[in-house]
Amino acid sequence: MHIRPAVSVLVTAVTLAALVSGCHQKQEGVTAPQAPQVGVVTLQSQAFVLTTELPGRTSAFRAAEVRPQVNGIILKRLFTEGADVKAGDQLYQIDPALYQATANSAKATFQSAKSLADRYKLLVNDHAVSRQEYDTAAASALAAQAAVQASEINLRYAKVIAPIDGRIGRSAVTEGALVNNGQPEAMAVIQQLDPIYVDVVQSSAELIKLRHELENGQLQKAGNNAAKVKLTLEDESAYPLEGTLEFSEVSVDQTTGSITLRAQFANPNHVLLPGMFVHASLQSGVLAAAILVPQQGVTRDLKGTPTALIVNKDNKVELRHIVASRTVGNDWLVDSGLNVGDRVITEGLQYVKPGTEVRVSDATNIQPKSTGAAPAPALASEKTASGRGA
Repeated sequence: MHIRPAVSVLVTAVTLAALVSGCHQKQEGVTAPQAPQVGVVTLQSQAFVLTTELPGRTSAFRAAEVRPQVNGIILKRLFTEGADVKAGDQLYQIDPALYQATANSAKATFQSAKSLADRYKLLVNDHAVSRQEYDTAAASALAAQAAVQASEINLRYAKVIAPIDGRIGRSAVTEGALVNNGQPEAMAVIQQLDPIYVDVVQSSAELIKLRHELENGQLQKAGNNAAKVKLTLEDESAYPLEGTLEFSEVSVDQTTGSITLRAQFANPNHVLLPGMFVHASLQSGVLAAAILVPQQGVTRDLKGTPTALIVNKDNKVELRHIVASRTVGNDWLVDSGLNVGDRVITEGLQYVKPGTEVRVSDATNIQPKSTGAAPAPALASEKTASGRGA
């Protein structure tokens, strides 16, 4: 009768022990949540060739408007429109009949005046004629000689000659047309296409900024490349030949605040024609230690300021406000806000915020850059961003 209470207490104790043991096992099976994993890019400095992309138009190296220098009727056109001509080639024949007759008359007058002057020269020594009569006859002979030269010049002008080498355009006159010396309309236009000029316009403010950066040491001169220019055509294809910067305007356009720059390009196949719209990339300087950040790692806050999230040495996320001046391919050129060695998050941004502890791995959404003993400088092939920021 006294045994049952003891057995009951023992069963209760065993049950409590089992419950306590089960709770400990459940607590030991619970694990803390893992930190989110992000992909990062470690920033490195590199040489960066600063280029400026400017719109421009092509213009002929030399252009000559062919106009008549005498009056007359066009008898022949002696060229093919759109063909290449050489300096000295005859282009038109103006009716020379009147000028031939004038030249013949002038020659006859000159012969008569010269004969009289020659006779007076013999007689003046014998005092058969006066010195005044001889001088008058000699002057008349010289005037007649000048008339012969003028008539021969007009006779030559009846043949309209190409003044320069180049490609001639359409003819504005046909056979039978009357042309006049000094007429405002050109008969045809010849343009030299090889080499060819490209005129581009740059803001005077950008030019001043560039000069200040060079003077302050922020930029280094690009050496021989400073005068190199590359072209992109209207269909966005690259022109295969490089040009050289030949000329910079000495004054600023008062209406646009811009300066005209002129580059010269070889054009052996006549791919470039006068009046074409192109984009020119001018190499202006070199940043010795530029920082390029993938565009995937740059965002904007509510104020529009460009920002980037980095992982600090404690593997926690930090927010950085940056200043980026331009794009370079798929990267931003960062002026301030980031340093060499910073680990910028480009993958997994949606899962983290400043202060979050993260696990770090190399980003897989960034195309790896080729490595080598002497990497080539990066090129700025995009337009400068307006204002500051990305």
